[in-house]
Amino acid sequence: MAETRRRLRSSTVLLGGMGVLAAALSACGSEPDRRCVDRDSYDYLNGYKVVADKNCTSDSSGKGSKGSKGAKGGKGGKKKTASSTRVDSADWYYDADVSNGWADYGTFSREKAVDRGGFGCSGSGSGGG
Repeated sequence: MAETRRRLRSSTVLLGGMGVLAAALSACGSEPDRRCVDRDSYDYLNGYKVVADKNCTSDSSGKGSKGSKGAKGGKGGKKKTASSTRVDSADWYYDADVSNGWADYGTFSREKAVDRGGFGCSGSGSGGG
């Protein structure tokens, strides 16, 4: 019985290697996945309720919008506006598992989400010297 081996062409190997390298580099430089959630909506089984992105500030520094009590010192929570319900206690929630409009197992700190890293990324504490 004669065995036949299939040889990969060098161009196939080169293109495959370039794809892996591109994926690794883009994962390190990209922003972490984020969802706008209502901090006051935490449920033990589900996590935080995902709300419209317009409720969160566009600031991605991880400092959040206005805290969980609202900007005017009131009770916070939901406020009715002319177009829809606005959530004052909304904040960005990073690298969460999202299911059926709820997000859990993430972090409100953008820096911690970036430190988790991905394929090919170096997190905090790595390196030698």
